[in-house]
Amino acid sequence: MSRIGIAMIGLGPGAEPHAKSIVDLGHRVEVRAAASRTEGRTRAFADRFGFPVTTDIDAVIADPTIQAVLVLTPPASHLEIAERCLLAGKHVLVEKPLELTVARAEQLVRVGRQAKRKLGVVLQHRFRPASLRLRAALDGGELGTVTAAWLLVPWWRPQAYYDEPGRGTMARDGGGVLMTQAIHGLDLFRSLVGVQAVVAAQAVTTAVHRMETEDFASALVRLGGGAPGTIIATTAAYPGSGERIEITGTRGMASLVGGSLRLSMIGGGDETVVAEGATGGGANMMDFPHDAHRAVLADFLDAIEQDRDPAVTGEEALASQRLIADILAAA
Repeated sequence: MSRIGIAMIGLGPGAEPHAKSIVDLGHRVEVRAAASRTEGRTRAFADRFGFPVTTDIDAVIADPTIQAVLVLTPPASHLEIAERCLLAGKHVLVEKPLELTVARAEQLVRVGRQAKRKLGVVLQHRFRPASLRLRAALDGGELGTVTAAWLLVPWWRPQAYYDEPGRGTMARDGGGVLMTQAIHGLDLFRSLVGVQAVVAAQAVTTAVHRMETEDFASALVRLGGGAPGTIIATTAAYPGSGERIEITGTRGMASLVGGSLRLSMIGGGDETVVAEGATGGGANMMDFPHDAHRAVLADFLDAIEQDRDPAVTGEEALASQRLIADILAAA
């Protein structure tokens, strides 16, 4: 099978796990271009990964040999770049979140469907082995009926992180901890247990940070089956630790901490899935392995080759972004 011609647009720090994933999947993809409007970034990327680089994004979008594009730019530019790629006939894998607002995210999803191209979203926590095992346990009824669930994201970012231009602003990121950090855990949580409604919420900027948006948010929610749920997320919890999803059921309990899972059955019997590596919850936001990113890319390539939807579609990412909007509105 011939390799799929791809391009990367956006070469900031978040592009690194994608580049490593592309190297791993080199037998399936051929990088035609890695693009950034910043010449220094293109040079550094070429030196590190050996990809052909360019500052001409228009040429990348017009290149007929490029079948798929990874859009890795800040959220405020996703709609413009991804829409142009989709209308040019290219499949698009876009970094989270879809866009700054729900309305712009909805437009991007519509364009993807109208163009009849694949639109995938990088929400890689769904692809961790422990997450997949937990989903199988829930789908198979191993925990029985879900009686309650909660999500805790106790992450840390120093003030220097938010001193970077645009970080934690509405204009570039579209929000704070919920949109930029907790979106991964929140998306996984919602996909596992569902969320019908936000019952009550709060969102604040703590005394730890000077920033425009929230660094702490919490919500009481009603889960998909009607059970109670709680969501808490912050980047003010020094030194930061792995996010935690816990689900209680009539037959047992699941505890997913970072990338590790423990299933405890009421009738006896425990099961663990242990992950290796950190989860990026501390000051070093890139302190995590790229395995889950590789799985996202592999699934996206499968979707193209098999003519099916990616595992995380635009609609799925949109549902998680709507939940974030609902929490902030309730707060």
